Amino acid sequence: MKVGIEAQRIFRAGKHGMDVVALELLRRLQKKDTENEYYLFAGKGPDTSCFQDSLNFHTKILPACTYADWEQVSLPGAVKKYAPGILHCTANTAPLRCTVPLILTLHDIIYLEGTSFKGSAYQNIGNIYKKWIVPPSIKKAVAIITVSEYERNLIEEKFPEAADKITVIYNGVDERFHGRYREEEKILFRKKYALPESFILFLGNTAPKKNTENVIRAYVHYCYIEKYPLPIVITDYDQKYVVKILAELKTPELIHSFIFPGYIPVNNMPLLYNCSVLFLYPSLRESFGLPILEAMACGVPVITSAASAMPEIAGDAAMLVSPGNYEDLSISIQSLLGDKKSCSLYIEKGLARAREFSWDLAADQLHKIYLDHQH
Repeated sequence: MKVGIEAQRIFRAGKHGMDVVALELLRRLQKKDTENEYYLFAGKGPDTSCFQDSLNFHTKILPACTYADWEQVSLPGAVKKYAPGILHCTANTAPLRCTVPLILTLHDIIYLEGTSFKGSAYQNIGNIYKKWIVPPSIKKAVAIITVSEYERNLIEEKFPEAADKITVIYNGVDERFHGRYREEEKILFRKKYALPESFILFLGNTAPKKNTENVIRAYVHYCYIEKYPLPIVITDYDQKYVVKILAELKTPELIHSFIFPGYIPVNNMPLLYNCSVLFLYPSLRESFGLPILEAMACGVPVITSAASAMPEIAGDAAMLVSPGNYEDLSISIQSLLGDKKSCSLYIEKGLARAREFSWDLAADQLHKIYLDHQH
């Protein structure tokens, strides 16, 4: 069997979401399958050390000016040249002109639920592109993979003709998140990123679905109702947006309670979680929510949303809140941090819950789909 895998973003420096999922699955496939031949089609990027070729895994860097050009011109050209029996596109979209059977990972269809231009220019252009490309990609695919039952139901509602092609493969949690760190390692890490000894953690993002503005409002309210509020760390986020919201709330002085360490590399995320005392993930909409499980695996209590796929992934191991209600989130932060017994219970349940999600299992399920559709 010869498999082509679209992995356009795996070598980018600031990996998020789908990039991490693709990389983790590739690493597991490489360990498990030493017989079949794999061609990984990627774009240029600085992080070339994250995946190394082996006897049966061959990375091909394809040139292009834009992502659309890469996917719609360079990728079909590479498929024609290297002649895999199937092509797996890992990030929602696929080339419209593809000469081999297509397997499509459809992480979500958020961009088909309405057009929002509140995100960055990059996100807005990406959503328009996906809105155009995804429907014909779904029609063309011989198999569709998604990451939760919640998302499967949404895809089936929107594309009932695709129902028989959909398989749910849950994302996994890498073993490095289950490890523990010595206090001296944490001290060095906090020093490197200028982090306080105890803090609340939130992964910043300009995408509207991440609910960042409501998190900031909730934190301001928490500072109002809590006598000794903990600082909050917001990664990979521009401080000027927080300054703007604090000015609107007439609390500009609270900027000193926000810490902005910038982008934290994927390999350092376990340490970041381990240094925090509470993780916030109150998104408005997620198809999975991998950081929920990563934080749980690190022994951190989690507050997340009672919305979309998050209750499915968190189970009873996280405190669920209404993401649109900043006061609800604020009170939940205060009550959980003030209750050691509840914190310990969520930590215990979270550790067990995270163990239920395995990249090895996900890779096995993916490999079976490849075998079932080999050409």
